[in-house]
Amino acid sequence: MPADYYDILGVARVASADEIKKAFRKKAHELHPDKGGGDEKKFKEVNEAYQVLKDEKKRAAYDQFGHAGAQGFSSGAGVDWGDFARQAGFGGGTSGFSGGVEFDIGDLFGDLFGGGRARRSTPQRGSRRGGDLELQLRLTFREAVFGVQKHLRVKRSAVCAHCHGNGAEPGTKIETCPTCKGSGVVTSMQRTMFGSFQTQAVCTPCGGEGKIAKEKCTTCHGDGRVLETEEVTVTIPAGVVSGQTIRMGGQGNAGTQGGRSGDLFITVAVESDPRFIRDGDTLYTTTNISFAQAALGDKIEVETVDGKVKLKIPEGTQTGKKFKLAGKGVPRLQRSGRGDHIVEVVVQTPTNLTRKQKKLLKELTEP
Repeated sequence: MPADYYDILGVARVASADEIKKAFRKKAHELHPDKGGGDEKKFKEVNEAYQVLKDEKKRAAYDQFGHAGAQGFSSGAGVDWGDFARQAGFGGGTSGFSGGVEFDIGDLFGDLFGGGRARRSTPQRGSRRGGDLELQLRLTFREAVFGVQKHLRVKRSAVCAHCHGNGAEPGTKIETCPTCKGSGVVTSMQRTMFGSFQTQAVCTPCGGEGKIAKEKCTTCHGDGRVLETEEVTVTIPAGVVSGQTIRMGGQGNAGTQGGRSGDLFITVAVESDPRFIRDGDTLYTTTNISFAQAALGDKIEVETVDGKVKLKIPEGTQTGKKFKLAGKGVPRLQRSGRGDHIVEVVVQTPTNLTRKQKKLLKELTEP
């Protein structure tokens, strides 16, 4: 009588799909025929069990009718090694054990030993994008509020003007790389207990170009780029805050062999201003008024980012009263309009009063 599929994988009949998958991978790793101590017969049994239990319909039929139910979905003759390879992570690659399954050694390690699945990668060749640059720029409070244009000195790699970026001394030949024979990559074959697999890497002598200068450029020494300090003009928009980054496309390091340049990222750091507190687009200030101004009302001058403006203080104003100066705050970044300026007044209590002043205050408090 055929062994129970759940027993083969070592899971309970109520096991979840994830538990079945994990159990299969563990068993497959332990029993793989190319490993020392592996068992091809049991390995095939594990795969057969998994092919049924991973499929909801096949599993339901097996639970109800046993092996006869599972065979209703397939002839049961033989094992689908190709499907096994896909499920186990053994994608297309080089030949493995005697069953003829091809697999990618990176996928095998990725799935059986934890972590994300490894993928084949094609070595980069030819032109390559230049690297990005990062700078930090300090701004005054006012520059951040209203925006400013800054001229920066940036040290970055640029295309060599002497060889125009091809790395060869002008007038000399550029030949096919003798190492990679013009392919730009070098290939090596390795044999492991899981089988043979092939790796490719960028050819070091030609840097993946497939061609090599017979005589290197005397200015850039064959790199095609030179380090230069250039002036870059950046426009800081109104309303920026500390930590915001401005991207300048194509202003980073030059690429190789005609590849596009990287980007320049400028992160701003805004200095504080003791006169203002900023919260988004809103500005806050505090101003002192006298007892008489609070009681009788007055017109006072308050400082804003636009300069001094008049503010009317009504009669009977209490300390802590807030007044709004609409549209006197920070310009809204990438939007129209401006925030508000909130002025909080603090009533100063008079001290060192004369007798006459005390008498007048007492008269004010009498009913």
